[in-house]
Amino acid sequence: MRKYTLKQFFQDFYLVLILIFLYAPIVTMMVLSFNNTKSRTLWGGFTTKWYSQMFENQAIMNALYNTLLIAFASALIATIIGTVAGIGINSMKKVPRTIVMGVNNIPMLNSEIVTGISLMLAFIAFGISLGFKTVLIAHITFNIPYVILSVMPKLKQTNKSTYEAAMDLGAGPVQAFFKVVFPDIMPGVLSGFLMAFTMSLDDFIITHFTRGAGIDTLSTLIYSEVRRGIKPSMYALSTIIFMTVLVLLIITNFSPDEPKKTAGTISLDESIRRRKRNSNIKRGVLGFATAVIVCVVGFTTYGRYSTKHSNELFVYNWGEYIDDSVIEEFEAETGIKVTYDLFETNEEMYPVIEAGAVNYDVVCPSDYMIQKMAENGLLAEIDFDNIPNLANIDPKFIEMSREFDPENLYSVPYTWGTVGILYNTKTIEERGLPVPEKWSDLWNPEYKGEILMQDSVRDAFMVALKAQGYSMNTEDINELQAAKADLIAQKPLVQAYVIDQVRDKMIGGEAALGVIYSGEMLYIQEEVEAQNLDYSLEYVLPEEGTNLWIDSWVIPASAKNKENAEKWIDFLCRPDIALKNFEYITYATPNKAAKALLDEDMQNNKAVFPDMDKLDNCEVYRYLGDETDAVYNNLWKEVKSN
Repeated sequence: MRKYTLKQFFQDFYLVLILIFLYAPIVTMMVLSFNNTKSRTLWGGFTTKWYSQMFENQAIMNALYNTLLIAFASALIATIIGTVAGIGINSMKKVPRTIVMGVNNIPMLNSEIVTGISLMLAFIAFGISLGFKTVLIAHITFNIPYVILSVMPKLKQTNKSTYEAAMDLGAGPVQAFFKVVFPDIMPGVLSGFLMAFTMSLDDFIITHFTRGAGIDTLSTLIYSEVRRGIKPSMYALSTIIFMTVLVLLIITNFSPDEPKKTAGTISLDESIRRRKRNSNIKRGVLGFATAVIVCVVGFTTYGRYSTKHSNELFVYNWGEYIDDSVIEEFEAETGIKVTYDLFETNEEMYPVIEAGAVNYDVVCPSDYMIQKMAENGLLAEIDFDNIPNLANIDPKFIEMSREFDPENLYSVPYTWGTVGILYNTKTIEERGLPVPEKWSDLWNPEYKGEILMQDSVRDAFMVALKAQGYSMNTEDINELQAAKADLIAQKPLVQAYVIDQVRDKMIGGEAALGVIYSGEMLYIQEEVEAQNLDYSLEYVLPEEGTNLWIDSWVIPASAKNKENAEKWIDFLCRPDIALKNFEYITYATPNKAAKALLDEDMQNNKAVFPDMDKLDNCEVYRYLGDETDAVYNNLWKEVKSN
């Protein structure tokens, strides 16, 4: 028996360490997919409800379908084109072949973001609206070089004399190719197909730049959820994908060996015939399966994306910002087909509308972005005669909207709220820390490592400016420099700069204080109660004032279905619909008729509906111009880099 040496121990230890490093995150994700709560830090019991929700979630199913469809279709087409191109390149003389192969390698060496932007600009220049077809064309385009690279080595190994001999024996060029050449290059063709399929399946950047309204793949859907906090249903989907791949690998690598035959059991001729028959059966099955897949993919693609709707509406909204049943109800009542697409930030939305690559009919930006869009001629005036339900909107919010829409020509308020401080009552009490009442409390050294700040330039500077008594819309460089210095001085106290993760981190008890949007409070209160936590999370509006934000519906100037957009806005202003949306997204509604339908406790929930007299020091963000925006962004970069 060999002695177990210290060297062997460290080798095994290193191997185990690598495996833990690689698979611990995957195991964690799989465990969370069975956690009964949305928290990533607290175990709420075993459940399979996230798997049920995954299959019921139309967005996830559509993204999965699009991912597989685009990957297979683009890989198949790219394989055909790449194989034909490879044959042509292989027949060239040495110098031109070298030049063409060099050109072929450029897309593979080039940054994907350059390829994505270039393709997007090309589509816009040729007047091709972004959508499923542009994503498919883009994937075919970047897959072709990989196929050529896979096929070329096999073409170089083929014997030209064999092909010529087949021609001499009476075979035609096509027959000679498929009988002689194609079997030799088949491994390269299959390798190219698999590589193209994998590249397409995993792509995000090129898809992100070339997709249009209503088109999401798993990569773009997951990306859109990261900034809000990924839902457990995505953990469930990822777990299923991982287990599927794992099972396929096990089947492939551990298939039983063929039983050994004793010599002389069968004749050599019989063995050859059997192998030939088995080979023909395999080819037949493969060919039939390929034909079926091609037909199914072609039919479903045509049926899904070629159908024209004469009565349609393209909506561009924040994620998780409407009850899905509201869309279904609108479609049922009006007969208008809604294509619903998501954006993550105002800054992501603006260039899409500005470029006009996708003609959205109705969009839901925030206050300052509405001002910017109006000043740059990107908005159409709303015909309020088509929106009788506007009477349900509280006049106070119509008046507040004049801060960014002075004549009330372009916008209809949808949700509103404030930015404040969320604090953990138990942590505050146990550590003897003061209850935060002002923005300046976020500079208290006693809170070191317990503060979560918003990873947003305007929100971060709002906190610092308000703490100093300045306007959050200031353009004074001295005030901005002072705010920058304060933010840099605060950094040692900050645990993390995050966005929607403030909610989950505070629920998990990972921090004492967090800057958060008031719209998150209802969810937080319900989650604290559901998890039976031994602490509460309270929300406070700082004494110095804060940001009072309003998200409103607007109609882009490029909208092709303006009347349908106005029907949509009017529908959302109905009290019953506004109530349904409030109960889903939990952000305060400006719809006074809908608020009246809430129970008394909810109407008096000051975290969700603060008293208006406490908002005297609050401001609405204004668009400050590109130059001032650049100043803010540069100062923010200095803060983050220090």
